[in-house]
Amino acid sequence: MPDIAAAVPLFCDVLGATFIAGGDNDDTGTRLLHLQLPAMKLELLAPLREDSLTGPVLRERGPGLHHITIFVDDLPATVGAFDAAGLRTTGTDDASEVWQETFLRPRDTFGALLQFVKTTRDWNTPTRDVALEDVLAGRVVWREYVPCLRDAR
Repeated sequence: MPDIAAAVPLFCDVLGATFIAGGDNDDTGTRLLHLQLPAMKLELLAPLREDSLTGPVLRERGPGLHHITIFVDDLPATVGAFDAAGLRTTGTDDASEVWQETFLRPRDTFGALLQFVKTTRDWNTPTRDVALEDVLAGRVVWREYVPCLRDAR
C-alpha cells in the first residue's frame, strides 16, 4: 500500500488489531508494520523510495494482498515436500537462524504468493521497545528482524 498510516484506523480501530512491531527496512526500501489479529498476524508494507522492493508491485497492481506467510517447523523438509509434489520453490533463504523462508509463486497457488517461514522469533508478543507512532514517523529501523530506534544523528 502507498501509505501504512492510512490503513491503521481500519485494522487497529475498527478490526481491533494490536501493534506487534515494525520499522523501516533500509535494505529493501520498505516500511513494515506487524499487527496481531485473532489467529493471525498481518504485515503491512509500503515503499519508502522509488527502487523499493514493493514499489514495482504497487505500481503494477495497486494496493492489495502481496503474500500470505505460513510458519513451518522445518524449512528443508517443507521444501522437500514441495519438490516431491512437483512444486518449485523460489527465493529460498536459510542464511539467518532467526528467519528462514521460501516461496511458492502465485501461478502455482491459485493466485497468491505463499511464503513459508521457519523462525525463532515470537511474532505473537508486542514489542515494548517501540510504539506504533514511532514506526509511522520513520523513527524505527528493521535490523535482523528486530525493530530498533534509529540513531539520533
